[in-house]
Amino acid sequence: MPAVPASDIEHVFRAEYGRAVAVLVRIFGDIDVAEEAVQDAFTTAVQRWPASGLPPSPAGWIITTARNRAIDRLRREVSREDRHAQAALLHADGVPTREGPVRDDRLRLIFTCCHPALAASVQVALTLRLLGGLTTAEIARAFLIPEPTMAQRLVRAKGKIRDARIPYRIPDEADLPDRLGAVLAVVYLIFSEGYAASSGDRLVREDLCAEAIRLGRLLAELMPDEPEVKGLLALMLLIEARRPARTTSDGALVLLADQDRRRWDRGLIAEGQDIVRQCLRRGQPGPYQIQAAINAVHSDAPVAAATDWPQILQLYDQLLSLASSPVVALNRAVAVAEVEGPSAALALIDGLDLDGYHLFHAIRADMLRRLGRDAEAELAYEAAIGRTQNAAERDFLRRRRQALTPSPLSGAPPSS
Repeated sequence: MPAVPASDIEHVFRAEYGRAVAVLVRIFGDIDVAEEAVQDAFTTAVQRWPASGLPPSPAGWIITTARNRAIDRLRREVSREDRHAQAALLHADGVPTREGPVRDDRLRLIFTCCHPALAASVQVALTLRLLGGLTTAEIARAFLIPEPTMAQRLVRAKGKIRDARIPYRIPDEADLPDRLGAVLAVVYLIFSEGYAASSGDRLVREDLCAEAIRLGRLLAELMPDEPEVKGLLALMLLIEARRPARTTSDGALVLLADQDRRRWDRGLIAEGQDIVRQCLRRGQPGPYQIQAAINAVHSDAPVAAATDWPQILQLYDQLLSLASSPVVALNRAVAVAEVEGPSAALALIDGLDLDGYHLFHAIRADMLRRLGRDAEAELAYEAAIGRTQNAAERDFLRRRRQALTPSPLSGAPPSS
């Protein structure tokens, strides 16, 4: 039996963690029980699979093992008169024993986590933890807050779901709109983490991209009359279409302007653009629809030089009026640079409070480079490098920094 490398087990963890947790929550009705059981199952996999090899269905093995471990643990705790364990075990007895997930298990879990009793930021963070399998550190970086703060929020959120007995189900139709904003934010953040992983050796996590698009399609079926649902789906499809050209064969990052557009997925582009046109006809613009329209403009250009930047800037102006945030303003500044020049863009960027965000420093460095202010650009690249945990992004930023004209004050080549 060939040995199973640790990277293969990690891939199964990344791909199947959310599915397994969702199934176990359905079985036991308790998030803590589900998460601990799935983590136990993967710990067992790490111990056994290198010698025994991957099972025929790794996902099924994880779910079955996790279910058995959870039942064993709950039975031990029931003997200590733990009411919580009793409730979870009773819930498990009333659920069919078939381990394969029903079609919308993960969607149910999203709606559970996005209950109005929880703060919006906590709804998103908890779902990323449970469905995306993201670590607390990764989620904290996504929210630009310290890891201990995020850890406390996640613990409190799970406790509130348990204590308030928030049901694990798709809410009634009348309740859907109240939760939709948080649900869409969760799905997009799962996609964003997949498209630009906040940590690790690889830039892209294809499993998360695929899962977010799958959830987006399910939401579009569940809520076909919600234009923002359609807008999010179009946005993800248009961005995903560029993924084949986004990295080199060895995983190095390739900027949008430098991508070989012949490698873009024309089928996804056609689908995404068709949805954008449907949204435009409805005349109910929202942030996801506008972002989808921006990406549709990018996908229209056969080469980077043909991009209609004035139209993109107009769309960013509209987006900023609907969903003002420093990150939107930063992205708008990139369009300003193409229309009005890097000096105008830099003036906008320097007014933003995004010091902890690596792309703020990376974009600022690029503007300084274009203005010939290489010494300042070098410092900005250093700041960006120090604020990203993704190896592919760090390597790209180092190459950009090294391509600058050497500063007479820099002395020896930078070590980082």
